[in-house]
Amino acid sequence: MPEWFFWTYGAIIACSILLGIATELYFLAGLPAFFLLIYLTIVDFRKVFFLLIASIPLSTEIVLPNGFGTDLPSEPLIVGLMLVFLIYLAQPGKRLDIRFLLHPITLLLVAHVGWIYLTTFTSSLWVVSLKFALAKTWYVAVFYFMAGWLLTTEKDIRHLFWTFFYPLLFTVLVVFARHGLDGFTFQSIHKVLHPFYRNHVNYAVSLALFAPLMWLALSWMAPHSRKRKIMIGIAAFMLLAVYLSYTRAAYVALLVAAGGYFVVRWRLTRLAIASALIASVITFSFFAYRNTYLLYAPDYDRTIAHQSFDNLIEATYKMEDISTMERLYRWIAGVYMSKEYPLVGFGPGNFLNFYKSYTVNSFQTYVSNNPEQSGIHSYYLMTLVDQGIIGLLLFLALSFYTLIRGEQIYHSISDPPRKRIVMMALLCLIVIHTFLIINDLIEVDKVGSFFFIYTALLVNADIRWRQIF
Repeated sequence: MPEWFFWTYGAIIACSILLGIATELYFLAGLPAFFLLIYLTIVDFRKVFFLLIASIPLSTEIVLPNGFGTDLPSEPLIVGLMLVFLIYLAQPGKRLDIRFLLHPITLLLVAHVGWIYLTTFTSSLWVVSLKFALAKTWYVAVFYFMAGWLLTTEKDIRHLFWTFFYPLLFTVLVVFARHGLDGFTFQSIHKVLHPFYRNHVNYAVSLALFAPLMWLALSWMAPHSRKRKIMIGIAAFMLLAVYLSYTRAAYVALLVAAGGYFVVRWRLTRLAIASALIASVITFSFFAYRNTYLLYAPDYDRTIAHQSFDNLIEATYKMEDISTMERLYRWIAGVYMSKEYPLVGFGPGNFLNFYKSYTVNSFQTYVSNNPEQSGIHSYYLMTLVDQGIIGLLLFLALSFYTLIRGEQIYHSISDPPRKRIVMMALLCLIVIHTFLIINDLIEVDKVGSFFFIYTALLVNADIRWRQIF
């Protein structure tokens, strides 16, 4: 660019800052950056896509009127990138790879999103469902289709890692320092996470999701090199941060992912999925038979929030932990809701608006008034309640088929670096699915984005790297 452009742009920045100070309308100071971002998005959206990736660890949740919310700055970037990408693809000669579009995983994902829109039309509160459907659309457009377009080589995966690594490490250092000032206590973890993370679960899942990426990055570095030793130290630090997040689901997810490595290596994915389904059916049948679940109703006075993590672990298996029992309170409501509208559900995003009238009072806890307006704490059950049995089956088909196909892709590739990329994507998806059993996190930018990115990586590996014998 010519020199005069930079001088002119610098003058505009200075004038905007002065104008913002003079008028006390401080957003004016950010207008030059805003317009530069628009320019970059139009000229080269690849750079803005990686800017979005860098913004995800730093994004903060903003509550809007009428129960809506957004994540800043990530969600506006997602919407803008989706619009630019659609315009880009509308140009002559700009088309997504037909193999990507017609891949079975893509078709299942499109069916999943299509069903979300269909159940939006039948929704009990369609405005909420439409917001949910639109948010799902721009997540899929950017983190699946755009990511599938941009992340096609090993170099792209490295760029993805380093772009996300530094902002994430920054947030972990900030949280760790704040937590340290409070003595790394269990009760203080919640208050040191703002503005980067809504709660300790969001924080822990971000770290757990990054563990397979760290494993992959270590393979890029020469053995015994200084860089590798530093990275091992950072990986150990992040594992310590996971431990100090005091999030049971994160511990379990990492253990499941470690086991998942051998499941994929030994071609046991189908068996593992079948075993999980059988165990789920047996567990549900046991509690449903003659209303056996009622025998496990909590003692209201003894079911409390614990100030010590050791006490929390003990309370969990004694059924006296408030977070566990509050989950059961909502899960039971969810089961009764699914009986009301078994085929199409209440509409996407509507559990929170209707579940209170379906609860069982004997499972009530002293936080059941739900001041945080949190959801059902199980993505699978949430999908059943919101989208009916067909919606749940579509999501399970997408999830299970992706893992099974991913195992096939892994064993069809002979190049070790590419095999590790496929394994990394599979392990990250396993971490996410483990969290989804007792959390509903795919709609969170720090989780949902990577769910679709890693799915897109597997499809690209299938159509570009897989060797057909």
